Parts: sequence; structure tokens; C-alpha cells
Amino acid sequence: MSAQPLATETGRLTTHVLDTARGRPAAGLAIELTRIEGQEHHLVKTVSTNSDGRVDGPLLSGTELEAGVYELKFHAGDYLRSTGETLPDPAFLDVIPIRFGIADTAAHYHVPLLISAYGYSTYRGS
Repeated sequence: MSAQPLATETGRLTTHVLDTARGRPAAGLAIELTRIEGQEHHLVKTVSTNSDGRVDGPLLSGTELEAGVYELKFHAGDYLRSTGETLPDPAFLDVIPIRFGIADTAAHYHVPLLISAYGYSTYRGS
């Protein structure tokens, strides 16, 4: 019996959002992905989270995933208002930008966001 060849890992960028105040995924939250080159910001795509707080597929994968600086803008204020949360005007947290770098285009970059009306956290997930 011969060994099966190992599948080649392809790089990808994924995200998900959890509503820590409600203890559930943040469904319907709009996210913008931009690529930053010097002073220029190039919108790559706009997506929304599904019922599991995830995007239906990778934000970038394969040859779309290029080394460089990126930013995810999470529209937390709109999401929180849609849940019935009463926010001050202006909201303490509205659009949450997370800027990060991609160095290894063969790696999986996962950028989760944990949110509430008055705080958030993120990390490089797996």
C-alpha cells in the first residue's frame, strides 16, 4: 500500500465575530477589507457575517492572498443597533479597524473579533 501525497496548504484569510455581551455569534455584521499601499487604501471587498458570525468563505485565498498590509473594518455600531442595543450618539465603538500584515502567503491568517458596546479584542487565530 503506497502513501498518499500530502495536500499542499494554500494561504487564506478568514475572520469571525462573536458578540461577547450576548454570548453568541454576531450575525449580519458588515466588514470591509482594504489593502494598504503607502497612503492609498484599496477596497478589496465588502462582506457580511452569517448566522455563525463567519463569512461564507475565505476573504482571500490562493493567488488573491498577497503579502502586504491589510485592514478589516468591522461595522460594529450598525450591528449593535440592529440587536436593539441603545448606544450613545456618537457610539463609543462604531467602526473598528484592525490593521495587520501578511508576510507568508502560504499561511492561514485568521482575524477573529470579540465585541460588545464598550470593548473589543482580537488576536491571530488558527
